[in-house]
Amino acid sequence: MDTLELLPLLEQLVALQGSDLFLTVGAPPHVKVRGVSRPLPLPPLRSGEPKLLAYSVMTDKQVQTFESQLECNLGIGAGGLGRFRINVYQQRGETALVARYIREQLADFSELGLPPAVAELASLRRGLVLVVGAAGSGKSTSLAAMVDYRARSESGHILTVEDPIEFLFHHRLATVDQREVGIDTWSFAEALRNAMRQAPDMIMIGEIRDRETMQQALTYADTGHLCLSTLHANNANQAIKRILNFFPETAHAQLLMDLSLNLQGVVSQRLIKTRDGSLVLATETMLHSAYIADLILKGAIDELKPAIAKSVEVGMHTFDQSLFDLYRTGRIDQETALRHADSRTDLGLRMKLELPRGPDRAP
Repeated sequence: MDTLELLPLLEQLVALQGSDLFLTVGAPPHVKVRGVSRPLPLPPLRSGEPKLLAYSVMTDKQVQTFESQLECNLGIGAGGLGRFRINVYQQRGETALVARYIREQLADFSELGLPPAVAELASLRRGLVLVVGAAGSGKSTSLAAMVDYRARSESGHILTVEDPIEFLFHHRLATVDQREVGIDTWSFAEALRNAMRQAPDMIMIGEIRDRETMQQALTYADTGHLCLSTLHANNANQAIKRILNFFPETAHAQLLMDLSLNLQGVVSQRLIKTRDGSLVLATETMLHSAYIADLILKGAIDELKPAIAKSVEVGMHTFDQSLFDLYRTGRIDQETALRHADSRTDLGLRMKLELPRGPDRAP
């Protein structure tokens, strides 16, 4: 490969069933496969090569954005391979990029390992639903599955505001309009301020990153719309605490009231390595109930997890309950389950009491 091109690198990423491609000066191109980064059999990238590769797929406006802000997000489709979410950034005075592979075929809830309650959340008439987790935990994929499910099962108008567009949705029973920041609208704020005029039944916000976006999401929910979004947080407790941190303390009482009335569900997720080296989803699901709403209203955020654990019969569960089920069915080993547990002690005790002989002999 005399002249390095991006498309062959993306082809290798897809062929290896990888999730991410990393391009940075001084290292060969790397791909992440099943959570492990490994180099491609190519020489280290030279000064300026990642920049040329990035600019080859960027529009003039995206180049201008990158050169003024030293950061740029974009989404591209490549020759039948699928779509890729690309982040271009600067490091040590050189351009670098990461490309995330996004499969064109949207998976359904069971394929992703999402709990049954997710279908109910996607079918709600109104309210706020959040999908939370760390970077790379599959939040966007789960959110896309919810939008696709709604489009297939309910008529109406779905509006998305994304930066960038990742998954492409088809018009099904519902019409789906997708707006990308920088191409279809100048900013998240501008798009969200005008969203109500577009008469959506459901609004999907790619990510809540600031106070204004959070306030708009709550406003949509409060005015009778269903609003779905993602947030960087490890679980429902942390999600609510992060929302509170967007606002001054003087606004917390009103904010807690708004959340108690409008927050219909928080689906938290983590990708866990299985016994065979693949990845499986562990989840926590908090749903709206009178008790959950009362705890939120009182600001008793640390009491939410015990309340979730006691509400299995209405579709809720904690991460530790999800990890226990994955261990019980033999998907993950004991040490993996304990390492990812919110309470290693409690999960270990449950394993000892309920599965004294290990998962292979579990009922």
